[in-house]
Parts: sequence; structure tokens; C-alpha cells
Amino acid sequence: MNRQFVGELISEAVAVMIVIAFGDSVAAMYTLYDPSPYQNAYWGVCIAWGLAVTLSIYVTGSVSGCHGNPAVTLALALYRGFSWKKVLPYWGAQVIGAFIGAAIVYTLYAPVIDHFNQAQQLTREGGGAAGVFFTHPGLAITPMDALKNQVILTAFLIFGIFAITEHYNEAAPTANSGALMIGLLVATIGASMGYLEAWALNPARDFGPRVFAYFAGWNEAAFPSPGNYWWVPIVGPLIGGVVGGVAYQWLIYPFLPARQRALQEAAQKAQS
Repeated sequence: MNRQFVGELISEAVAVMIVIAFGDSVAAMYTLYDPSPYQNAYWGVCIAWGLAVTLSIYVTGSVSGCHGNPAVTLALALYRGFSWKKVLPYWGAQVIGAFIGAAIVYTLYAPVIDHFNQAQQLTREGGGAAGVFFTHPGLAITPMDALKNQVILTAFLIFGIFAITEHYNEAAPTANSGALMIGLLVATIGASMGYLEAWALNPARDFGPRVFAYFAGWNEAAFPSPGNYWWVPIVGPLIGGVVGGVAYQWLIYPFLPARQRALQEAAQKAQS
């Protein structure tokens, strides 16, 4: 394993650590405080998650491309030529980063978590304050509903990322503004669909903090979780990444004028 590849793995871990450190912290402020600064200002939660994603891209994008999400890595391997040999190492680094991010949040909020559970007569084993760390179905949502939803939500995410980062897309953001647009995309998905099951969109985002929470005392509330839910935020986003990528490749990519011009120029050069 060469030095540059080690740097890429560190970069991926740092990217997800940043997202979870800020994202789960805003989840803590939403969940643990009464009155919560976000209960009547949910858009603030969405913006915080989105800006955490933006920051992670600005910090690590030059090193690893800042996938920051196993679903993104899978989609890039399938449709954008990313090396399959790097997929599993990237996934591992992303989960480790999410675990570390959750540990940072716990270090900050552990006394508040204990106070909240005591005041609400809850326990960690019973799932008290679990929403700080990992996702769960919302109102009237079954695990199968959540699986379907995560496929759709993540498909929107990957579809948008492909459009924002496509070099043939002449309407895509220029310079370094793509990171901000990806963050706003995450925020928009959360603002419009996040209450369904907390818009995981990212297997590492849910799995890493869930593992941490299991060892921090949440036990069966984390694994297997009520309704054996733990696998849904892993499988749903991975399927959604495939769906979103293929949708972009079939519905948009073949018809981009810049791509068509490039193909015509290549054909003319080949004939000359």
C-alpha cells in the first residue's frame, strides 16, 4: 500500500468524521434540549448537515475526491471509472471516520445525554437519545417503507452529484462552488424528505455511529434495533446509489451537447 493511497484513506475517514461530528451534534441539539433551538426551525438542522458535507469536500476533495459515502464510492466505481480495488478500503475508512465522529459527539454531549434520559425516564438500552447517533423510522414508516425511501432519496443524491460534477455539463457549478451545491443538495433532501427516517443517504453515516453507540451502552437499541432495522440504512443507500447513477447515465449523460460535440470532434480526427 503506497503512501498516496494511505493518504486517500485518511482523507475519506476525515471527511466522514467531519460530517458526523457536526451532523450528529446538530442532532443532539435538536433532540436533547427543551426548548430545542431547532424544533421550530428544522431547516437549520438541514443546513448544518449540508454545510458539514460542504466543509468535508473542501478539506479532503483534493486528496481522495471526498466520496464520504459508500454509495458514492460504489456509483463512481460503476459509472465513472473509479478503481474497484479501492472500493472496500474506502468503505472501511468511511465507517472508521463515522465511528470517530460519533465518539467526538459523545465526548461533547455525554452529560447532556444522561441528563435528558434521566429527565425523560429513559435508558440507553431502551433507546433513550439514540437519535443523536443513528437513524430510525419516522411516523407511520415501517422498515420496508424506509428501505424504499432510502433507495429513492439516495438516488436523488447520486443523480444530483453526477450532474454537479459532470465536466460535460455546461450548466454545472464552476470553480469550487460544486461543494456548496452538493451541501445544499443534502440539505434540500433533508428539508423535504428527512422526517421519513432521518435521511441517512449514507451507509457509513448510520453504521459507524451505530457501532459506537452499541459499545457506549445502547446495546440492542443499536443492534439489531427495533424491528431489526439496522441493515436498512446500509442496503437502501447502496441500491439507491446504483439507481441514481444509472438514471443519470441513461437520462441525461447521452444528451449533453458538450459530450456530443466532443464525440463528433473525436470522430472527425479519427477520419482525418
